[in-house]
Formats: sequence, C-alpha cells, structure tokens
Amino acid sequence: MELDDTDREILEALQEDARTPFSEIARRIDMSSATVHDRVNRMEEAGVIEGYHAKVDPKALDYGISAVVGLQVEQGQEQDTLGRLEGIDGVQEVHLTTGSWDVLMRVYAEDADRLRELMFENIAQMDGFARSQTMVILGTPYETEELPIDGSEV
Repeated sequence: MELDDTDREILEALQEDARTPFSEIARRIDMSSATVHDRVNRMEEAGVIEGYHAKVDPKALDYGISAVVGLQVEQGQEQDTLGRLEGIDGVQEVHLTTGSWDVLMRVYAEDADRLRELMFENIAQMDGFARSQTMVILGTPYETEELPIDGSEV
C-alpha cells in the first residue's frame, strides 16, 4: 500500500495518542472525520496499522525483573522452539536474529527465583535448546513504540 502525506499525518497522530478522536485528527489536517475514518480502515485492512494497545507498567502486575535472553537452538529446531516459547508465561517478545544468538527474547518475572525457574525449568528443558545467556535489565532510560513516519527523521 502506498502511503501519501495525509496517511502519514494520520499515522503520526495515532502514534502520539491512539485514542485521539477521528474528529480531532480531521480538524488538524483539514479533512472530514468520515475521510479520516475511511483512511484508517484502509490502513488497518492493508496491515499498515496492526492494532491498538494499552501500555501497562510491568511493575504494576508484580513483574519485578525484566531480562533479555540470547538463545541458541540446534539447527533445524528453530520453528519448534519458536512455537514452544510462545506458550511460556513470562516470555514477552521473541525475535529471530543473526549473529551469536538464533533468538533474542524479552522476558518478565516476578523475582529472581521465578526468572531462574523460567530459564532452567522451562526454556533450558526444551528440545533443541543449545545454550542461552540472560542479561537482567537494570533500567530502561529510553523506549518507544513509535516509528518515524517520514524517512528524513531517521
């Protein structure tokens, strides 16, 4: 799908605050609410807009530890491993990567005991597991879900 300048303005507004009413976006870009609604629907159907989510503080749900885990899997086991990782409580993100690790994950756990359990009793016991490295996140000074809409901002 080709995005024009108007689509990009709508995306910028939705990334700033996905709860912005279409009427407010329409006012900002001098367009009717119905047209904004149609364009958003078109971008949703094309997969440009993948969804709308509430960002929840993990600490509010008693997840006191977050970690990045590098995982090596035995060759040919990648797809099976990915399917198993998806079903493990605490595994938040799974990324296929190049380099030293086949998979990078972000995991959340209530405390160090639960993180150890997650790693040793769940992940390390999977068929195809080769080795892992767990890096506990001490702080996150910057994080965003927003993508640059205009390539010149990169």
